[in-house]
Amino acid sequence: MSEKEPFPIQLYNSLSRKKEPFEPLNPPHVGYYVCGPTVYGDPHLGHARAGITFDVIYRYLENRGYDVRYVRNITDVGHLENEESDDGEDKIAKKARLEQLEPMEVVQHYTIQYHKGLDALNCKRPDIEPTASGHIIEQIKLVEKILENGLAYEVNGNIYFDLEKYRESNSYGDLSGKVLEDLQAGSRDTEGMDEKKSPHDFALWKKAATEHIMRWDSPWGDGFPGWHIECTTMSTKYLGNRFDIHGGGLDLQFPHHEAEIAQCRGAHGTDPAKYWIHNNMVTIDGAKMSKSAGNFITLDELFSGEHDLLSRAYSPMIVRFLMLQSHYRSKIDFSNEALEAAEKGYQKLMNALGLLDKIELSENSEVGSMDSEIAEMCDRCFQKMSDDFNTAQVLAVLFDMVNKINALYNKQLDEGAISPKAFEKLKETFTVFVIDILGLKADESSDSGKTDDLIQLLIDIRSDARENKDFATSDKIRDDLKAMGITLKDDKSGKTTYEIDA
Repeated sequence: MSEKEPFPIQLYNSLSRKKEPFEPLNPPHVGYYVCGPTVYGDPHLGHARAGITFDVIYRYLENRGYDVRYVRNITDVGHLENEESDDGEDKIAKKARLEQLEPMEVVQHYTIQYHKGLDALNCKRPDIEPTASGHIIEQIKLVEKILENGLAYEVNGNIYFDLEKYRESNSYGDLSGKVLEDLQAGSRDTEGMDEKKSPHDFALWKKAATEHIMRWDSPWGDGFPGWHIECTTMSTKYLGNRFDIHGGGLDLQFPHHEAEIAQCRGAHGTDPAKYWIHNNMVTIDGAKMSKSAGNFITLDELFSGEHDLLSRAYSPMIVRFLMLQSHYRSKIDFSNEALEAAEKGYQKLMNALGLLDKIELSENSEVGSMDSEIAEMCDRCFQKMSDDFNTAQVLAVLFDMVNKINALYNKQLDEGAISPKAFEKLKETFTVFVIDILGLKADESSDSGKTDDLIQLLIDIRSDARENKDFATSDKIRDDLKAMGITLKDDKSGKTTYEIDA
């Protein structure tokens, strides 16, 4: 811990719109809530972006010695098609109707698919993963609390949050920057609009129509919870009325997260989270991902290559590496070119990781000429990661380390360039960041462990060809490897080394 203390964590708080020092409410404990998926379809790139973003933050906080309780919910009821106007069919119920299944069959299938996809991406499971349908009693009690505080009202079995009453003593829109007076309710009539005091009032509890399958008994008749009340209930149940970090996609800022803040203030008189963190969106070849545009790519399609926009399959670790190349608050664009470039960078990183155990140093040198440079590189990894979890800049430092590792392995540095102590520091820091913090691992879809041996075999064949003056074969091996991103280098002594291009 002592080496990391000079670099206190600074994170960008979406609520204040600035970087702030990370100071947990009850250190070393950290309450960490992330909005999980609504499980009515296969996991896609958007799920991967959020999953990897908050996985890396979780990993780094644990690395820094914090005791993190990570809660991520599963929404399995109450998420209606039209999020802002609180109307339309329940997304899961609609999927069940179309597929002629029970809603919980849909939930079970797509929850398993979601876990399968994020497991492949090497995202750690949360400590607690509550479901909305498993917390109906707690949601009803929370709605009753808001009613008791005079910030909600009942109409025909529906309970709405009274935004105008709330705004008499609270601000609304601080997180998203939305101003209610500037928002249009929409040109068409929407379900329940005529019974709301304001078109912006949102549902805490909805009365179930006769045909509605997902329904529970309540003091106001059979119904189901509103989407927003679910996260307020589950986050505060497991983390307390006030906790440290609330995360989610940028698209959830409004209305979902704004409603969560209002509900928590309305029930408990306090904001739920001290810090709000939001990851940005994913685009495909520069365009927003959507089913109507034909560029909607699921994780299974990405891993199998079975999509018209994909030239081939890409492994989960390539996808994870590409995500890490961008800061979580920046948009990230997926394309075949970006994925292929990420594959080369990932392989270069993993090859360097494999070389660390093969490097042998002289025990004679207590202090090397590069020791201070190595120490500075190691510090920069923590410095960049502590600066709002900047994985892109961490990777840049790690690739500087890769150059040193390759040079050491190929004996391109003087014997006294680095001491054993400095090398162990380099090895430990590089390994911890690549594996433990960034969450990268050997690509199980290929036998990457044999890469070095195969390249060395080609180098040996090329060497034999040069001795036999078969320059056509020698040049072909060199050029073909170059086209694959592997550069051969011949030194004056005749020894050949190689580097994998980033």
